[in-house]
Amino acid sequence: MKTGRLLDVLSGHEAPVSGLTFSPSGALLASGSWDKTVKLWDVFENKGSRETLLINSDVLAVAFHPDGRQLAVAALDACITFWDTQNAIQVGSIEGRHDIGYFRKLEDMITAKKSAAGQAFNTICYSADGKALLAAGRSKNICIYSVKDQILMKKFQISCNKSFDGMEEFLDKRQMTEWGNRALIDDDDEEDGPGKSIALPGVRKGDMSSRHWKPEVRVSCVKFSPTGRSWAAASTEGVLVYSLDHKLHFDPFDLQVDITPESIRKTLGKGDYSSALMLSFRLNEQSLIEEVIEKIPYTQIEFLAQNLPETYVDRLLSFLPTQIENSAHIQFYLTWLEKLLMSHSPSLRQRSGSIMATLRSLQKATRIKHDEISKLCEYNKYTLQYLLGQCALKRKREENDKQEDEGSDCEEKNDDDKDEDMESDSAFVSKWSDDEDTDT
Repeated sequence: MKTGRLLDVLSGHEAPVSGLTFSPSGALLASGSWDKTVKLWDVFENKGSRETLLINSDVLAVAFHPDGRQLAVAALDACITFWDTQNAIQVGSIEGRHDIGYFRKLEDMITAKKSAAGQAFNTICYSADGKALLAAGRSKNICIYSVKDQILMKKFQISCNKSFDGMEEFLDKRQMTEWGNRALIDDDDEEDGPGKSIALPGVRKGDMSSRHWKPEVRVSCVKFSPTGRSWAAASTEGVLVYSLDHKLHFDPFDLQVDITPESIRKTLGKGDYSSALMLSFRLNEQSLIEEVIEKIPYTQIEFLAQNLPETYVDRLLSFLPTQIENSAHIQFYLTWLEKLLMSHSPSLRQRSGSIMATLRSLQKATRIKHDEISKLCEYNKYTLQYLLGQCALKRKREENDKQEDEGSDCEEKNDDDKDEDMESDSAFVSKWSDDEDTDT
């Protein structure tokens, strides 16, 4: 990259290459081609293709799982196949032809259902935790699939704009004539029409090009954010961003009839902080979780973090980024984060791939808060230095005043001692003179 020099040429495909992707966990490169194959290359060993995966149709897109152990391949037959990259075997597939949707273009002479036979996914992307897969193509629909169950979880329609071609499943029969669709007739051919353009001088032939053209709705690329909380799609409408807001959804976890906000607050009032925390996560109301956590004493954080089950550790780690970024209790939530990471670091390291989105969210939140505090401290640095200097001068002045007061007290004490000595001497002299008088 620094010199722009060509290092190597990987040859082996017999048709144009349609997709490339690097493995997140190593130097493995996957390339998909129209020759119905996917090749896995070890780019640093220069030993050629390591494995060749045979696909039933032309390959349109490839994507690696975040852990690098699985590869998703989208083909021209609208199937998405999943492959184990270690053993080069297929572990699953998704038939997405019916999920893409049926639509009919203006120039189509067949029904929408028959035209769907030529539709396929042109772009795919894994979520940050690898549990979901985004897929889109020449359609108004974007599909999210469950990788584990290999079923459709949700379908998004990116546009309702009827000015795009391919938005309708059925064409208006009133526009259909024996010569075809009336919408395809070019009105510019009429000599006296309002859209008739004036020919240039000396030009004998008219403009034979068609002026009736409608852009086709399609999605060219989809990508998940590193945190997994949002994803974006590049489409005919522009760049579309979809985001999750957990506060707007009620998504209970292992819920039972007796788990209510009142029972959780009652448990919290009894001082059973561990049970109250786990019950609040089972109800999964964000405001209630925040209330329970902030009522836990600071001295109990380390004990609770050490004894919290792994299921609730993941949920608490997912809850912390928003609080670190928005809450005023920064040290309180950072202490929670520190104790959780210190207590559960071995288990978190073993399943780092599944919680990568949470870890990235935590890193992002702490970095944002660090930058905010750093800017604030940098802006007030000289003011703080001035205040510290004034405090030092005040302290020094107080010490000098104290020393002067102590010195004046010592002088007064010495004067008093001298007066007492003089009084005692005068008393002794007067007594001695009285004794002589009595002797005489």
